[in-house]
Amino acid sequence: MPYVDGFVLPVPKKKVEDYRKIARKAGKIWREHGALDYVECVADDVKPGKLTSFPQSVKLKKDETVVFAYIVYKSRAHRDRVNARVFKDPRMAAMCDPGNMPFDAKRMFWGGFKVLVQA
Repeated sequence: MPYVDGFVLPVPKKKVEDYRKIARKAGKIWREHGALDYVECVADDVKPGKLTSFPQSVKLKKDETVVFAYIVYKSRAHRDRVNARVFKDPRMAAMCDPGNMPFDAKRMFWGGFKVLVQA
């Protein structure tokens, strides 16, 4: 079964286009290093919940939106190899510099997931 890295982060609405540019570059790098798929999605129908929600998960501010993204790999081992190459890629250095990020990385969260069902 495939393996997936997922992440959620807040992006200021006025910086969504800046984020899109970085996401396109990152997606190209991940795919070049072997990721099977790279998808970044911007919130369209995410409302605050009573206990939990995407907006609450990132402490969303009024002028921000939520981005949900995932990267697909063949397996956990494949993911580990791809990510090792991605983070050694010099093109990633500028994108990973906190001063160049168009979002608050401190409120971003991510993790790796085993696929439970694939229909």
